[in-house]
Amino acid sequence: MTTDDAGSVISGSLDDIPEISVVIPTYNRLPQLKVVLESLAKQTLEADKFEVVVVSDGSTDGTNEYLKLDSPIPVVSACQENSGPAAARNHGVRLARGRVVLFIDDDIIASPVLLERHLQSHGESSTTIVIGPMLDAPGFAYSPWVAWEQAMLYKQYRAMRVGVFEPTFRQFYTGNASVPRELLTRSGGFDTNFRRAEDVELAFRLDQLGATFVFDETAAAHHHAERSFDSWLAAAGAYGRNDVTFARDHHQTWLLPKVAMEFKTRSLLTRMLVSACITRPRVTAAASTLLRSIATRASVPSKIGRPTLSGLYALTYYVGAANEYGDPEAFRALLRGHPSGVRVGHD
Repeated sequence: MTTDDAGSVISGSLDDIPEISVVIPTYNRLPQLKVVLESLAKQTLEADKFEVVVVSDGSTDGTNEYLKLDSPIPVVSACQENSGPAAARNHGVRLARGRVVLFIDDDIIASPVLLERHLQSHGESSTTIVIGPMLDAPGFAYSPWVAWEQAMLYKQYRAMRVGVFEPTFRQFYTGNASVPRELLTRSGGFDTNFRRAEDVELAFRLDQLGATFVFDETAAAHHHAERSFDSWLAAAGAYGRNDVTFARDHHQTWLLPKVAMEFKTRSLLTRMLVSACITRPRVTAAASTLLRSIATRASVPSKIGRPTLSGLYALTYYVGAANEYGDPEAFRALLRGHPSGVRVGHD
């Protein structure tokens, strides 16, 4: 065990350059992290071909001490002040030595072939990005809103599997995705101004550098996801705001028309709900309270649970986007296909 100039604890020989580096940001999730590292200790890929880099993002639950003393697998561990997952992943990339960097979260349990499959899908390419599925964990009890979220992921996986659409940067989630390290370096890494959707924003810039996105269904992991209802719902609003910010700051004129096109595929009830609420904050608050009450009491597979969660998530997303747009009335017109002018937010 050695320590680098930044104070990161490095276990193992620095002479053995791995083929793939696993980068894991973590914050106060020690029990889950232990299981993640145990799964990485059981890989079919030879141990000298990979390394694990864990960045503790201001953890106070004993994570830092565990990484130095008790980890079941050699790790490169680093500690930083709480700065968010984008900053933690950037820190991890700086420490990584592998030709390929695999990002997983601290609640992702690797299948035994995870690393082997990611490497095989990359081959010798310097531009391939591999997306792997985050599957339901057998026997794991999901909260209704997380089960809904998993179901939405499965819809995307099925669509890519049967060729409804090819994987793009919009399917790049750092729960299970790998990128050539040199390509990451050229991109400048994650933009720490994004607290949500920082992975999709990075993937867009990687796409601009000529990346090719590949979905490998065999590069699988199981998602032991736990998040509060408030965190789940806050993500919806953040994704809405980020889409408008992304369209404005990156001058992506295609994005908001695509948002409007996707809105037309929503259920009639969802479209009516959003149209009625998006310009009326008090109505939005009342509708959100009612839907929240129903959603947190209903099971997701029920006829009530899933549509209620879908409606609430959609409402929060579109309200977040409309607020960032700066003119809810104009944004509603855009969703309906009747934009009064071309503008995005405040310039």
